[in-house]
Amino acid sequence: MKVIIIGAGIGGLCAAIALQQQGIEVKVYEMTQILRPVGAGIGLAANAMKGLEKIGVAKDVLNAGMHLSALQMQDEKGKIISNQDTSTLGTQYGENNVVIHRAELHEILVQRLKEGTLCLGKRCDNIEQQRVKVYASFSDGEKDEADLLIAADGIHSVVRSQLISYSKPRYAGYTCWRAVIENPGVMLNTSVSSETWAPQGRIGMTALPNNRIYWYCCIKANRKEEAMRLMTPKQLANYFRGVHEPVEVVLKATKFEQLIWNDIADIKPLSRFVFDRVVLLGDAAHATTPNMGQGACQAIEDAVVLVDCLSYQSNLDIALALYEKRRVKRTAKVIRLSRLLGNISQWKHPISRSLRNFIFRYMPKAITRKQMKWLFDVDF
Repeated sequence: MKVIIIGAGIGGLCAAIALQQQGIEVKVYEMTQILRPVGAGIGLAANAMKGLEKIGVAKDVLNAGMHLSALQMQDEKGKIISNQDTSTLGTQYGENNVVIHRAELHEILVQRLKEGTLCLGKRCDNIEQQRVKVYASFSDGEKDEADLLIAADGIHSVVRSQLISYSKPRYAGYTCWRAVIENPGVMLNTSVSSETWAPQGRIGMTALPNNRIYWYCCIKANRKEEAMRLMTPKQLANYFRGVHEPVEVVLKATKFEQLIWNDIADIKPLSRFVFDRVVLLGDAAHATTPNMGQGACQAIEDAVVLVDCLSYQSNLDIALALYEKRRVKRTAKVIRLSRLLGNISQWKHPISRSLRNFIFRYMPKAITRKQMKWLFDVDF
């Protein structure tokens, strides 16, 4: 059996590693010419860490990342809205809430591939299927064939657009900046990931190893607004002026070239991920807003579940049907909940914000535990 994977993101690489561990021939095609250390921080919850443990990279990720014992939401004055103590979750769900630089996670995964697996500078333009074979055509004129093609080429997936022409990214209503910087000398609890819900927007902050800080902020804006694209760290600091320390200091300490900016989007939940011998995986299948921190986590789950189905079911069609059954409903729920949370957290009206903060502050812990159980109790 041979498998082609389009896209060398986190989901595609995890799938390639898991497939090779099963003795399956894999080729990963990535349109980027050179793998550069780009990206910002990324959080990995218990479900993702279980997946990484399954493919044997969890220890490397833990060594390169930062373990978090709490997730906090605050108002603009620094008053706690919600405090999820995750330090006790290890015994129930396994290692969880690890934050790592995306580039470092990517490097760990690339190093686990067999030599010759990854092919760079290969943009997939078209796919064709004939009986039990699938063919991928690339912009340089080359082609490859396999028994199965995994489309892991992101929210703007070329493969998905060919299979489901109506599935397009949908703007969430807010734009986002991210950066990883050296700590400018501020006091920061290194075991806590915090997010502030201010009238201006949201801003999150987490410590990374080697005295670094990963931060992000989201502001309501029109789609592709030029003023947002050109926003400088100083302008962002002024925009969030009056928000509790150390927000303004951290923003001002950021260099413009360190900023990563993009509008936030997802895709409407799909009813299927499998199209004969082509499978959608990760953002290509279920791109979600980042409000639950589950984008990469669900992609990792996809990879592990897909290979799990292939490993115990010799009939490929049945195995793919099982993958679809195990993944469609779960990922659709993540998309809906994450979009809802993003909308709620961006409320601007004072009365609405006060009511929201009150509800979150006094939400019964049983509800939070139920949500965690659904999210962290994976089926592998």
